[in-house]
Amino acid sequence: MSLAASPSNTIFTLSPNIYVLPIVHGSGDMAQTVRDIMVSQDVDCLALPLPPSVETLVEEGVASLPIISLVVCPEQHEDESSRCSYVPIDPCQPVIMGIRVAMGEGIPRAYLDREVAAFQPTSWVGPDPYVLKTVPLASFSAGTIPFLPSPQMGTQRQARIAWMAFRLHELELDYRKIVYLCPLMDWPWVRQAYLDRMPYVVPEQPSGRPAWWDVKPASLYFLLSELPFVTQLYEQRRAEARADTHLSIDGMKELVLEARSRWLASRSTTVAQEANWVTPQLLQRYFHYVRNRTLLEHRLKPDLYTLVHAAQQMAGDAFALALLETAKTYEYQPDSSRLVIKPTATMGIGELQDPGGEILPATNRLQGDPQAWRSLTLRPKPPIPQKQSWAHQWDPYRQCSWPPEDLRIESFASHVRQQSQQALGADLARVERFSTSLEDGIDLRETLRQWAIKPQRSVFDLQVKVTPPARGTIEVLVFLFEVPADPNVYTWRTTWFAEHQEESTLSFYATPFSSQMVGPGIGQARYGGTMFLYPPRPIPDIWDNPLFNFTTTLEERLLAGACAHSQEPHVAVVSPVPLKAAWRNIARRYGRKLVPLPLHRFSGQTVARLRQFHVLNGHEIRSYAAKFIHE
Repeated sequence: MSLAASPSNTIFTLSPNIYVLPIVHGSGDMAQTVRDIMVSQDVDCLALPLPPSVETLVEEGVASLPIISLVVCPEQHEDESSRCSYVPIDPCQPVIMGIRVAMGEGIPRAYLDREVAAFQPTSWVGPDPYVLKTVPLASFSAGTIPFLPSPQMGTQRQARIAWMAFRLHELELDYRKIVYLCPLMDWPWVRQAYLDRMPYVVPEQPSGRPAWWDVKPASLYFLLSELPFVTQLYEQRRAEARADTHLSIDGMKELVLEARSRWLASRSTTVAQEANWVTPQLLQRYFHYVRNRTLLEHRLKPDLYTLVHAAQQMAGDAFALALLETAKTYEYQPDSSRLVIKPTATMGIGELQDPGGEILPATNRLQGDPQAWRSLTLRPKPPIPQKQSWAHQWDPYRQCSWPPEDLRIESFASHVRQQSQQALGADLARVERFSTSLEDGIDLRETLRQWAIKPQRSVFDLQVKVTPPARGTIEVLVFLFEVPADPNVYTWRTTWFAEHQEESTLSFYATPFSSQMVGPGIGQARYGGTMFLYPPRPIPDIWDNPLFNFTTTLEERLLAGACAHSQEPHVAVVSPVPLKAAWRNIARRYGRKLVPLPLHRFSGQTVARLRQFHVLNGHEIRSYAAKFIHE
């Protein structure tokens, strides 16, 4: 069956020789549609909506794929300002895909667009071509006709449409099966101009010769229609001859999983619970959230802002930054280490920096949906020289904590104390035969066991639990985050006293904050182990006290200080491992009893957030610390 004979595609037929394929620029899904039609039909000419002046350089750029480049056309506007327009050599652009297929199949190409001295774009937001997975192209294109902006008489757009219609008539004289990649926005008017043989205006003289430039890898996001990482996946699938039908969505999933792998690689794996708290369950909720936000914005595919913002909300700044950096990855793009380098441009939204360093307003001739800046506050790591400068300015005689972190960790310590109280009562629990009260509930296990021993018992012969209230309170709480703790890592050991009665006296060992400066007068450290004494009272620093020199590890010294300063018989210990015999011996030495709580009872995300804390170089730093501290 020929292109014109397909019943579902007759609306695209201009004549027995011309088949118009309406396209939406800047879509990998539309590029797939173009490729599938080109390779499945007998075509002897591909007509393109580009001017003849860019033909040679564009095809050289297509031959150089998967290296991304652009063809730049200099322009001189009426105000005599220097500007430019450009053609992105992007494998996910439908026009570039058509050229790529035609070059591979040996199909002649015809560049039909009218030459202009200054290209004037028409902005239009089209439907998401991902719907082509389930909706025929004919229905997709016809459904957009009522919403297409019509060209005004005397405008550049109207002149270009009339010229392309004229060029189609010329092509019919030489070719019998022509496929014309027509922008969907212009399709109905190109058809009308072709049928009415609308008069045309001869092309203008271009302002200068086009140039072919490379693009810096860091600015590829502003040039490519899909995310650089997803574009890379398209090229990998092409090289491996693998299917890429749903890659525009599946690529987003691979992007998040790759970002998670990089995020994990950048974190400490000593405590697996903390390193792996971005679990499959969290990712499932993340994808549901991204889907809902995308639908609320009337789109079918999420953009980078939605992906990164959702990652920040659900997993924090570090994961969002990893996702952002991964999304910008395009491994095929050469860097400055290449021996032979073409002139390189840096891209932005609506502008580019040419190889000479001049910034020019730039117009994309294959522009898809318009790009716009959206604000999102992410705090990347400062450069090493700046961190060193902040460290040199530190006053060693002034330091304090950051109040939001104090509130968070004190609230968590209060919660752990309540759980320790419950554990104390659980040790005194007993089981009794039901008489007049269910007490603390029916003990099903013991009831069934009694029925099995004496089958003649009545079904109303129940065993109930009795949990008497615990005596005493938990005054001292100890957190051991890593066991064993490396003394070469946790070199900062000190005791902090409470600023008010709602804070605990705190003794801890942690990483040195001076090696991780995050702002002027702001250092970041990570707890290895902590001791909370509440209600607060002053105590000698346990790290300098010779009474605890019998201990051999950081954990033992912290526990010795906790047992020595506790006025209650019980000391709660939260640890990733069961209590060791040496720890119990220390408790007996001071007449105390340890109440164990497993660290895995708490989520890895919570533990990771609590372990990280900041040290400020004076109370005045609190006025601006929030600008540098990640929440």
